[in-house]
Amino acid sequence: MTPPGQGASVLPTIVGSDPSLTSKGTQMEHTLPPLPYAHDALAPHMSKETLEYHHDKHHNAYVTNLNNLQKGTEFENLPLEEIVKKSSGGIYNNAAQVWNHTFFWNCMKPNGGGEPKGALAAAIEAKFGSYAAFKEAFTKSAVGNFGSGWTWLVKKADGSVDIVNMGAAGTPLTTADKALLTVDVWEHAYYIDYRNLRPKFVETFLNSLVNWDFAEKNFA
Repeated sequence: MTPPGQGASVLPTIVGSDPSLTSKGTQMEHTLPPLPYAHDALAPHMSKETLEYHHDKHHNAYVTNLNNLQKGTEFENLPLEEIVKKSSGGIYNNAAQVWNHTFFWNCMKPNGGGEPKGALAAAIEAKFGSYAAFKEAFTKSAVGNFGSGWTWLVKKADGSVDIVNMGAAGTPLTTADKALLTVDVWEHAYYIDYRNLRPKFVETFLNSLVNWDFAEKNFA
């Protein structure tokens, strides 16, 4: 994987030479990156059962689909980020979902929550007026993101921050923005623990799960 730059972000589990790729004959196959914590580490806010389904089954299915779809194409030996940026259709959808999910896992941590610090905190205050105002705006965007998708906090080219809603497999990697933080609002991300109560899930994400250390590293 290419080093973080404009439009790229820090992914502790898959940066550098892209260890999510393994050689299989002449094709480089993607592998499922492990969670950055134990399956039960986010409980009770996100259950072991949710992560077993969401990571081990849903995320893994995107990896499997990507490996099958890229065979014999120009993408079969490219790093994941390059595939996302250059592909379309089914290859793009699955590649983007592999990247998005790996990014999302790193946006959470045990005993998460709190507020950002340093330069990111200053940028959020400059854009939204206060962290409380940001939380309100982020929650409103995530809850109102129709259907399946992702709500992102991004860094713009001018160094400011903004909230961006994207549907389906949408990702800032295909834009000039740099991903800082995301919440997955596909229903399978929260249905086991919260049923259809997306507002409660987003509230819990910000209060008890969010990993601001990760977002701060992406902003730097």
